[in-house]
Amino acid sequence: MMASARESDRRDPLKDHRTRFTVPDGVIYLDGNSLGVLPAGLGHRMSEVIEHQWGERLVRGWNDAGWIDLPSRVAGKIASLVGTSANCVAVGDSTSINVFKVLSAALSLRPSRRVILSDRNNFPTDLYVADGLTRLLGQGYELKLATAETMIDTLDESVAAVLLTEVDYRTGERYDMAAMTRHIHEKGAMAIWDLCHSAGAFPVHLDAAGADFAVGCGYKYLNGGPGAPAFLYVAERHLTSVTPALSGWMGHNAPFAFTTDYTPAEGIDRMEVGTPPILSLSALNIALDAFEGVDMTLVRQKSQELCDRFIFEVERRCPELELVTPRERAMRGSQVSFRHPEGYAIMQALIANGVIGDFRAPDILRFGMTPLYLRHTDILAAAETLERVMHERLWDREEYRSRAKVT
Repeated sequence: MMASARESDRRDPLKDHRTRFTVPDGVIYLDGNSLGVLPAGLGHRMSEVIEHQWGERLVRGWNDAGWIDLPSRVAGKIASLVGTSANCVAVGDSTSINVFKVLSAALSLRPSRRVILSDRNNFPTDLYVADGLTRLLGQGYELKLATAETMIDTLDESVAAVLLTEVDYRTGERYDMAAMTRHIHEKGAMAIWDLCHSAGAFPVHLDAAGADFAVGCGYKYLNGGPGAPAFLYVAERHLTSVTPALSGWMGHNAPFAFTTDYTPAEGIDRMEVGTPPILSLSALNIALDAFEGVDMTLVRQKSQELCDRFIFEVERRCPELELVTPRERAMRGSQVSFRHPEGYAIMQALIANGVIGDFRAPDILRFGMTPLYLRHTDILAAAETLERVMHERLWDREEYRSRAKVT
């Protein structure tokens, strides 16, 4: 039997971690899977970066403040959250750029094959980048799509790389990374994982799963701020043979020698491209301190408890909403999604009443569970508010149907 929300909060081993974040009063925030909240003290610490490191030290900050090594310091913090070592992670650029980098690198390791395989329900940018890369390369390269159910049957010896997102951004359904990677390797293909809805949400074990490459963003569960730098992963076994398609100066083995010929850096540094974005990297670096000393197994346990509670409460209060997230804990990430034809209007009414989630076309209401700053009582209150929105038809107003640029 499920304990009461108050009792669960009292027993929560992570309850004190909420103080590491700034959660606005009067808001229940269930959209950390889209944009994480502001870590406590980040504004003050960023002012030091801006006013002292930049304002006073100026260009000397590259050496005096260690800006040049900031990407590797951030990489070390992310590496501990995704089950690898710092020498396998590079930080910078966007997720989309990093998808291009790792996908082109993977193809270079399987030069006789021409097929990229992905999930037709993958996040669109991954598919757009993969499709664009095949058009850029020509020579018979193509993108093939399958579903989670048909993925294994679609795998054959023509596939060079399989590009998958571990957690479906709409439904929250989770791939078994280790099992799927084994299937991919049995066919001789490279396994590339998108961790945008994984890193910081639950334990990730890239090395143990045998992944070849991975990408992830810094602004969702890692709380690095809007548009925070992304990261990429290259398995250690590939570091000496991988060829970067984007050969920028920061990926050179001696960037300040300013030679005209490109020689890739040793190890993961060869996957870097341009000048590091120091302000946004500094914010992400500070944000990652919120994970210091955190047991990610406890994060996973609480995440699933929050998901279970929300599913239970919403289904008994709002039977007109259809659950699309798997009920089985092992098969889902850290979000709960429901379907309704008026999903957009319902979400806008919910936001207007202090519960912030988001909407994904065509009809998905999406709620992220972020255990470090969410409480069980928040989940109960969110379900109660959703019940009121549905039963009183608060969503049935024209202004809630008018779609903003960002949904």
